[in-house]
Amino acid sequence: MQKHKAKNTQKMSPYARWIIKSMLACSDLTNKLIMTEYRTETDSLGSIEVKTEALWGAQTQRSLKFFSIGKDKMPIEIIHAYSILKEACAYINHQENRITSTQFLEIEKACKSIQKGELDEHFPLHVWQTGSGTQTNMNINEVIANFSNENLGYPRGSKQPIHPNDHVNCSQSSNDTFPTAMHISFVIHIDNKLMPALEQIHHSLKSKVLAFSKIVKIGRTHMQDAVPLTLGQEFSSYLGQIEDIIEDCKQARSSLLKLAIGATAVGTGLNASSQFSYNVTTKIAQITGKEFIASPNKFQALSAHTEAVKFSSCLKNLASSLYKMANDIRLLSSGPRSGFGELVLPKNEPGSSIMPGKVNPTQCEAMCMAALQVIASDQAVSMAASQGHLELNVNKPLIAYNIHHSIHLLVDSITSFCKFCLEGLTANTSIIQKHVENSLMLVTALTPEIGYDQASEIANLAYRKNLSLREAAKELGTIRLDEFDKLVDPKKMI
Repeated sequence: MQKHKAKNTQKMSPYARWIIKSMLACSDLTNKLIMTEYRTETDSLGSIEVKTEALWGAQTQRSLKFFSIGKDKMPIEIIHAYSILKEACAYINHQENRITSTQFLEIEKACKSIQKGELDEHFPLHVWQTGSGTQTNMNINEVIANFSNENLGYPRGSKQPIHPNDHVNCSQSSNDTFPTAMHISFVIHIDNKLMPALEQIHHSLKSKVLAFSKIVKIGRTHMQDAVPLTLGQEFSSYLGQIEDIIEDCKQARSSLLKLAIGATAVGTGLNASSQFSYNVTTKIAQITGKEFIASPNKFQALSAHTEAVKFSSCLKNLASSLYKMANDIRLLSSGPRSGFGELVLPKNEPGSSIMPGKVNPTQCEAMCMAALQVIASDQAVSMAASQGHLELNVNKPLIAYNIHHSIHLLVDSITSFCKFCLEGLTANTSIIQKHVENSLMLVTALTPEIGYDQASEIANLAYRKNLSLREAAKELGTIRLDEFDKLVDPKKMI
């Protein structure tokens, strides 16, 4: 029978086989949908159906229904940082006899699993939700509660013996936990990803400064020929910018160490003990190995995000510097025969679908696009932070998303640029030397000897008659040639 079916199928037209295949696929999908099971979860608004395999609860499910906006999910860095915060809060709540030993230990287990990335699929919420991040806070609370209760033999959604609000969220508010998770996640992302990337590009640029230190080239100002410098000196500008940015990022990181936890709803600390802020912050510092401290002004910590703006500004500054460097390299490598042609790019991939043998500055272009996006993201962060109306800024998810997005873009583009552009970048010394010899601005070295006006006459004559500076000086008789040769030496001009 199977052979007969297979034989008949082979005789069918491709279109008929496609129809049968599509019908079977739809049948499989229908069966899967029919077999999907749901459980009933409840919150203050009533009951709602949640997929059985999901660890989240009613409030997360409502967020999925009412805030299905865009494709941007809450950064996983926020989720992992939140689990560190929840672990620390559970520890202090246990010490203060607000939760039992069993409740603390199970919450701790759940938090450790989240920190390891084992439960990432249970955090599906979009960035574009309530501006305080309440849905994300409840997503964390519900997952921790369901995970813990199931470990204790209770069904998901039972809210016992661990309740998402009463126990996981004890002594807390979304208003103080979300900004706390923001700061924790920023600091960890800085330490684990951003600073290593900055050190990488610092090392790459330092190597180029050394490698290019003896290559004398013509400088350019206003995109016109200027006096000489070395290619190493030119690259030292990029290196210096990165060094400044590293210091700026360290300073911005220091301000991010202040945590809002303990402020609860408006900054007064209602429903939390007087020592809760200090104790939780101390525990977070212990868990992470970072120097976190309690924010001295909880009202500021909830209503304004000046620390985030300061750090975002550092990212914008980095993006601006990277854009300049990438664009300079793109200009200096232009050609190879009809442009500056002073730098030779690595050949990573064909540059054109129509022009054979073309190599394009693609790493530079990718870096420039990423930099422009980071600059735009900083504008979004600045505008969001300016909208902290009264006691609460309600743009927190936007701030968190854009800063983490910028870090990812910068880290990835720096890594790619170092590996596929800077490492293989070489100097075209013959073209560089030709440009130096043809430059009219070497005449600047004569100014102290013969004055600005007479030096200008030499340069103008050389330009009009297409002469070298030496030939023009000889024709005008302004200066002896041996004196000219002594003064107009590019190596002495750097």
